[in-house]
Amino acid sequence: MVVPRGQEHQAPQEVETREDEEQNIKLTEILELLVAAGYFRARIKGLSPFDKVVGGMTWCITTCNFDIDVDLLFQENSTIGQKIALTEKIVSVLPKMKCPHRLEPHQIQGLDFIHIFPVVQWLVKRAIETREEMGDYIRSYSISQFQKTHRLPEDDEFMQRKEKAIKTVTDIYEVYKPQRKYKRQKGAEELLDEESKVHATLLEYGRRYGFSRQGGKTEQAEDKKIALPPGLAAAGKAEPCDEDDLQAAEELRIKTLMTGMAAMATEEGKLTASTVGQIVGLQSDEIKQIVSEYAEKQSELSAEERPERLGAAQQHRRKVASLNKQISQKTKLLEELQAKCADLQAKCTEAKKTLSEVKSYSEKLDKELAALETIESQADSSILQSLRALVAMNENLKSQEQEFKAHCREEMERLQQDIENLKVEAVENGEEQEPNKIIEQQYKTEKDKLQKIRLLLARRNREIAILQRKIDEVPSRAELTQYQKRFIELYSQVSATHKETKQFFTLYNTLDDKKVYLEKEVNLLNSIHDNFHQAMASSGSREQFLRQMEQIVEGIKQNRMKIVVPDIIYALHGV
Repeated sequence: MVVPRGQEHQAPQEVETREDEEQNIKLTEILELLVAAGYFRARIKGLSPFDKVVGGMTWCITTCNFDIDVDLLFQENSTIGQKIALTEKIVSVLPKMKCPHRLEPHQIQGLDFIHIFPVVQWLVKRAIETREEMGDYIRSYSISQFQKTHRLPEDDEFMQRKEKAIKTVTDIYEVYKPQRKYKRQKGAEELLDEESKVHATLLEYGRRYGFSRQGGKTEQAEDKKIALPPGLAAAGKAEPCDEDDLQAAEELRIKTLMTGMAAMATEEGKLTASTVGQIVGLQSDEIKQIVSEYAEKQSELSAEERPERLGAAQQHRRKVASLNKQISQKTKLLEELQAKCADLQAKCTEAKKTLSEVKSYSEKLDKELAALETIESQADSSILQSLRALVAMNENLKSQEQEFKAHCREEMERLQQDIENLKVEAVENGEEQEPNKIIEQQYKTEKDKLQKIRLLLARRNREIAILQRKIDEVPSRAELTQYQKRFIELYSQVSATHKETKQFFTLYNTLDDKKVYLEKEVNLLNSIHDNFHQAMASSGSREQFLRQMEQIVEGIKQNRMKIVVPDIIYALHGV
């Protein structure tokens, strides 16, 4: 084929097409950005690209919640003047919003999507950030509004626990609050340094601390010295004398401070709970021993008050006897303390062993809990909640089962006890056995009759069911009418399908005949074309050719009449 002359300048058209493709790609990206941001009107196919893009930009600017003195009223299918005014307003707003990309009104009106794309991308990003900020604010505001008028069950439970906890804390504070035991007298010497004032205040509340770190160390050393067993008591003698001197000086200072104090009036004559417990806990033997010791001390004191009445040897013997008795008491006390110390050491080792086992078990539990927490964090929260509900339900059912079993046991025991009581009564009342036998025999006969009646009833029910099924197998008048209607509809459909099939057969036969005649016509025309030049060569052959043509025309007319009649019949059938 020859190429027309108008097709010679096709290179510029290809460049324009490539630019349009790039614009279409940018338009698609802009629409995807707007849809991802939440502007779903960009999916509507009936809107023009200008309405989609400008509407999306207006929506983004409105969503950004930026305070601007411009009315961005966007409406679809606007006039040219309205579009120009709206694009100019959008372009004037972008610098106020500190948009880093420049845009002109003619670029929006001309749908220059390559330059519009970065502006839309920035607006979408800003809109998403603003929506996240406002979403958190609105969520917190809605929660605060909800909490003003409504409460969750967890909140009610927390308030109940809070009241109980506050009451418990106040009670504990009242029980264990500091109590003032001493008070400085009015005429006491005034304390000058701050350390003495602090120490005196602590002493007023029954607390005793050292002045310096050395004093604290001395107290700790004394505590350790007391806690040591008797075998290591000799090691305390090797301590330097400086600490003893400091301790003595400190004790002297405490005594001087205490001389200027007097007991509080509320504490006078008050007996503490610990003192009462100690008095009650003493045994009678110990009380007798204390009474005897008190009598001996009283006699010793009376002897010391009257030295002129007793001789020196008698006084010496009494002192030796009292000292020996004190030594025996102290040794007995020492043995008791050593036995207690051994018991405490054994208990301490057992407690340490138990503590180590508990620590190992606790570490194992911590590991298992950590593994469970990791599994729980990876699992679905809805499944976990359903599992927790099922576990709680399982525990509840177990408790109910245990309660039911206990109730059943109690009921069984009660019934067994009733049976035993009835048996005992029956044995005691031997003359009542005969009526019981008669009653049991009547009960058995009645029970047999009931069983036979039930069997007869079941047989009759089976017969009734068989008859009901037979009755259901016979169709009713409404079912017969429905079947008749359905058969008529099926007959109509079959007749229509048969008629349509018959028409298709007739059409096929007609078209087949047409095909045959057309083939004959083609063959005839080919033979005429082949013999035309030979027939025109002479006049005789020409006349013979014309006669043959007339005969062919007559035959064609007759055949045509044969074809037209079936066509008319087919048309009538089609109507």
